Amino acid sequence: MKRVDVITLGCSKNIVDSEFLIRQFEAGGFSVEHDPADPRGEIVVINTCGFIGDAKEESIDTILDFAEAKKRGKIRKLFVMGCLSERYFDQLGREIPEVDKFYGKFNWKELISELGSSYRPDLTNERSLTTPAHFAWLKISEGCNRTCSYCAIPIITGKHRSRAIEDLLDEASFLASKGVKELQVIAQDLSYYGTDLYKKRMLATLIEKLTEIEGIEWVRLHYAYPAGFPRDVLDVMAQNPKVCAYMDIALQHISDNILKLMRRGITKKESIQLIREMREKVPGIHLRTTMITGHPGETRKDFEELLEFISATRFERLGVFPYSHEEDTFAWKNYEDNIPFTVKQERADRIMELQRNISRELNEQKVGQTLKVIIDRKEDGFYVGRTEFDSPEVDPEVLIPDSENLETGQFYNVRITAADDYDLYGRI
Repeated sequence: MKRVDVITLGCSKNIVDSEFLIRQFEAGGFSVEHDPADPRGEIVVINTCGFIGDAKEESIDTILDFAEAKKRGKIRKLFVMGCLSERYFDQLGREIPEVDKFYGKFNWKELISELGSSYRPDLTNERSLTTPAHFAWLKISEGCNRTCSYCAIPIITGKHRSRAIEDLLDEASFLASKGVKELQVIAQDLSYYGTDLYKKRMLATLIEKLTEIEGIEWVRLHYAYPAGFPRDVLDVMAQNPKVCAYMDIALQHISDNILKLMRRGITKKESIQLIREMREKVPGIHLRTTMITGHPGETRKDFEELLEFISATRFERLGVFPYSHEEDTFAWKNYEDNIPFTVKQERADRIMELQRNISRELNEQKVGQTLKVIIDRKEDGFYVGRTEFDSPEVDPEVLIPDSENLETGQFYNVRITAADDYDLYGRI
């Protein structure tokens, strides 16, 4: 039983957890495949997501599929870890007995012992990458101290806990030694980094130090919170060319009525001022944000106000989620989920149609420019790359004819020749 298949569901933070686990497995003499198209390991470990309804459904369906495979004798051992089992540990154990053992989000080290190996503390900051070799996610903290009405993450992960700068630099240096050139810095709340360990916000200090690591050429920031955003990060971004002019900051809404119901701790006026300051301090910055439609109490007037805000602000990157009424959240306990799903979805669709047009117009403005692009892969007759303004998987890509004879993981100056709604086209 030395072949393990690790299946990762959910966000990039889960990918990091799986990569730490895989490194420990490999050190213990196991052969590991990550997300194989045809799982053939005697042992399967599923790292689950438990954030919102769709993610929970995907996790449960995946567990049930492998439970059935175990019944048929295709696999011998099935283990489940991650956010879903952290949130519903007892319930899952009762309802899916085919799983040999459930683990939460933070006690996965015990799984190593379960399989007859030992956790190696000397490898604490080492990971086996599942992403392309030239970029990696770097998780700088766990948990969240915010009290947003709709969010179950603090219930799952607990309070915010920063990782020490020394450990992060050690991990990032290890990644760079393996060929990583681009660090995707992630957390549930980047804005809070350092407040527990160092009694002050230390994100700017951390990212400055990360850029000093030999081999690292891009550092990108994901999942900042608007209330209490550390402005000194913008100064570092403006002055340091290795820090991508990109900020992933979830606003969720703009109506003061809804922001108050969401318990976001920020007003419409403050949100607009923050965006203005970002664009003034970092000219050309690309902002990614997310919105929620159909939160309890959202009136048609609130929604129209949100549409007008998106139209006026013209975010470079934007996603939207219909509200999900999650157990044990403040909203679950205090609000009635009285907006029909069809209305939530219709509002989300209207936002995405608006954003599609904005994205196309902003992309078209790049035609004729020459941009620095990193090549992620070769696919369907094209090299597929990204600019500093694009995060993997969620943002636009740059498509270059494969006749150019490029190398994956290398940077090139690409002249943009055409654009559509979400992608750019270019030549060397």
